[in-house]
Amino acid sequence: MRIRRLTSIILALALVFALAACGGEGPVPTPTPAPTPAPSGSLEPEPEAQAFALPCYPESGFHPITGANRTNLQLAPLMYEGLFELNGAFEPATVLCQSWQAAEDGLSWSFTLKSATFSDGSAVTAQDAAYSINLARTSALYAARLTGVTGAAANADGGLTVTLSAPNGALPALLDIPIVRENGEGPPLGTGPYVLREGADGLSLEGRSGWWQGKALPVDSIPLRRVQEADDLIYAFDTRDISLVSTDFTGTNALGYSGSYETLDYPTSVMLYVGFNTKSGACRDAAVRRALSRDFDRAACATVLLSRHAQAAALPFPPGTKYYDAELADTLAYDPQGAAALLEEAGWTLQDGKMVRGRETLALKLVVNQDNTYKLGVAEALATSLSNLGITVSLEKLSWDEYVAALEKGSFDIYLGEARLTADFDLRPLLRDGGALNYGGFADRDTAALQEAYQTAAGNARVRAAQALNRDFLEKAPFAVLCFKNWSVLTQWGQVEGLASTQQNVFYGFADWKIN
Repeated sequence: MRIRRLTSIILALALVFALAACGGEGPVPTPTPAPTPAPSGSLEPEPEAQAFALPCYPESGFHPITGANRTNLQLAPLMYEGLFELNGAFEPATVLCQSWQAAEDGLSWSFTLKSATFSDGSAVTAQDAAYSINLARTSALYAARLTGVTGAAANADGGLTVTLSAPNGALPALLDIPIVRENGEGPPLGTGPYVLREGADGLSLEGRSGWWQGKALPVDSIPLRRVQEADDLIYAFDTRDISLVSTDFTGTNALGYSGSYETLDYPTSVMLYVGFNTKSGACRDAAVRRALSRDFDRAACATVLLSRHAQAAALPFPPGTKYYDAELADTLAYDPQGAAALLEEAGWTLQDGKMVRGRETLALKLVVNQDNTYKLGVAEALATSLSNLGITVSLEKLSWDEYVAALEKGSFDIYLGEARLTADFDLRPLLRDGGALNYGGFADRDTAALQEAYQTAAGNARVRAAQALNRDFLEKAPFAVLCFKNWSVLTQWGQVEGLASTQQNVFYGFADWKIN
């Protein structure tokens, strides 16, 4: 993660709040449409004293599980907590959970809870946890991650049992879901450090003197500034009326911000990758897929084409996680000569500037969603690099609907895709025959067995299973990873210190922040 000065009087930013609770999780049934670019310019600090304030849409509600407004959902971690929370490496730590144990068959997990209290002083119970998880299973925000959960229920001994349709050794990584108790009217009760209040001056978040964690808070009260549309949000941040926004610099629907601010980038599980048609065309051959994977300049993609708002990666796990093997990833370093040699081993030779095999010319159709300038730039760079190898590349720039239709029909040789992985890094939607994101039709029994072994394993055994899956990934090349995107938090200049935002929680470690 890094903090740097952004340069621009007017920046095109995509307002995408980086919280697990702020949008459907992935991988999703179809790839996410992507970005409009953001130019840059010079900034000078404006050290004016301002209250630490945040935006909200009062009419949209504040329910942390069933809510749909991303701005309001960004506030949820200040009012609500889960059984676990994830750090920047997607590793779970206990919050409301005291201990846990998986059954021998892995199909049920038992959890005991800490002695925590809701904002009204009442004790948190296993019934509250079960209710929250079951509600999340039906919500647009959390349903994707909980497809393998068949139910949650309180035990006779006061504990919580979560049952699964198949073993998952990383279940705690999925249980940072807010634990709530419905209040009858208004937002449900939460266990977090702040409570939503309405006073003469409007809405605010008021610090809980009886917060069960007992930690000091950086501010006792956080005013919430009312906004009704995107222009209000832009104006409020540009005029320093609000202190913080979260954004995906390479996302869609760019909004323009101006003024002086600081930016913190943090890693996400959003993967940009090249998909291969493994059922027809030249990419049926794993040797060709391996060769193409060596011709993708991942570093340039992350640093130049995505303006450093990404981390180059060659494996289907984010760099910085314990599942990413950097040494193994280095074997896929950008190497056009190596790619050409691999194509020659696969029977393709360069004649008159074209890769041919007998009378067949190596030609590929690359499809990309045209609604995003960043992705177009990446696709054009890929096409140029492949053309330099002597491959004939047809780049088709399609509208979102046309793009999805082409993927579903298999009307491509390669495509540029994006997927948001769940925090347990379940790759089955991409690797399993019939998986929701397996547009290329990849199917391999050994790979499927390795994926299932990885899903079942826990702890160090899961790391070893991921390493085996990574080695198989390099051999079979079902798709080629380019990078994992970073998202960003923008704050007013000099107002906040100690930010440690994560994909799941912009306010991660808020008690340790310093508000100037």
